[in-house]
Amino acid sequence: MSLKLLWFVSSQSNLGFLHHGNRSLPCPNLLFQHRAGKGKNQRWKPHFCSLRTHVPGSEGLRRSKVKATVMSTMAATSSAGEIAISSEEKVYNVVLKQAALVNKQLRSPRVDVVVPGDLSLLNEAYDRCGEICAEYAKTFYLGTLLMTPERRRAIWAIYVWCRRTDELVDGPNAPHITPTALDRWEARLEDLFNGRPFDMLDAALANTVNKFPVNIQPFKDMIEGMRMDLRKSRYKNFDELYLYCYYVAGTVGLMSVPVMGIAPESLASTESVYNAALALGIANQLTNILRDVGEDAQRGRIYLPQDELAQEGLSDEDIFSGKVTDKWRNFMKKQIKRARMLFHEAEKGVEELNASSRWPVSASLMLYKQILDEIEANDYNNFTKRAYVSKAKKLIALPVAYVRSLVAPSTIRSSHRN
Repeated sequence: MSLKLLWFVSSQSNLGFLHHGNRSLPCPNLLFQHRAGKGKNQRWKPHFCSLRTHVPGSEGLRRSKVKATVMSTMAATSSAGEIAISSEEKVYNVVLKQAALVNKQLRSPRVDVVVPGDLSLLNEAYDRCGEICAEYAKTFYLGTLLMTPERRRAIWAIYVWCRRTDELVDGPNAPHITPTALDRWEARLEDLFNGRPFDMLDAALANTVNKFPVNIQPFKDMIEGMRMDLRKSRYKNFDELYLYCYYVAGTVGLMSVPVMGIAPESLASTESVYNAALALGIANQLTNILRDVGEDAQRGRIYLPQDELAQEGLSDEDIFSGKVTDKWRNFMKKQIKRARMLFHEAEKGVEELNASSRWPVSASLMLYKQILDEIEANDYNNFTKRAYVSKAKKLIALPVAYVRSLVAPSTIRSSHRN
């Protein structure tokens, strides 16, 4: 199970061809062009936090000085006495770099984007991105219409790149995708960030990253998540699963916040807002995992911490048999508790976003949380029953999310934002 984007991506995801005017663009794995390129890293003095929580026997969340965090052990010592960096620390380093880039606000000049054609073609590319977003993420698309034109077009471009990346390992051509193909897709990404887009849809994203302080690392990390799906179908513990969730979903939050923007009146630290975005991505992906246990098992995949299954007396065989037992219910309760705690942390960051960007994020958060409620309503049978939020509940949730999006940012400074 690879990326199910934050914004209600339909399971009917066949982008074998992307129509552009009276032409068709083949799906991304047929559009490779290999060129070398390098991303830029920026340093930031670490102030470390984590989004991981130990569920079995958990005492709950411990708050750090930075908002939107939950704590766990940061590093482990190997048998050789070396310090092993945890997944949380690896991810948080990316958060710090992105926060630093946003704070610098692109003071140095960027490379001009080479658009294949004139400005009208670039506008057409953005429009096509909007069409794809509207087709596959209807609810989120409606929310983006409240954004400024520049912001919503940029979000559409990011959405389409993420979707095309996901299609590489989850689409109709997935059986033919190799690690080499993903390497070429990453080289193409580097070209894009250096102002050399391959096609029209790439040009929309190239234009976006030229306008907004977006770091390339989350995009590379998403591709790494696709690589992980090619080679891995089990996760020993939550540390491993956390890294996977970051790669395929947490990255979307880090890509999007620079575009959505932090409210000018917000006194929250930049990194705390990014922590909240990261928490939302992790929570959404954990929810996808819990919803899709049965579907993934049919593909021979188990996206659940093996050590926590063992603690409840469960094994792979129990997953493949698909029987709801008391052991399974107890296991699921703890997994749902973890996801809800992350959603709770994510909620704190929504109000810090630019006012026009809050509604789509708030709606996404509310509706994904309700999937957990539906799993419980199904008596934790996620083997043969798919938990989903009905259209009626969505219609009720949307105005509620809109009202919540009107809440002003916090007036208490969590830490000084440079």
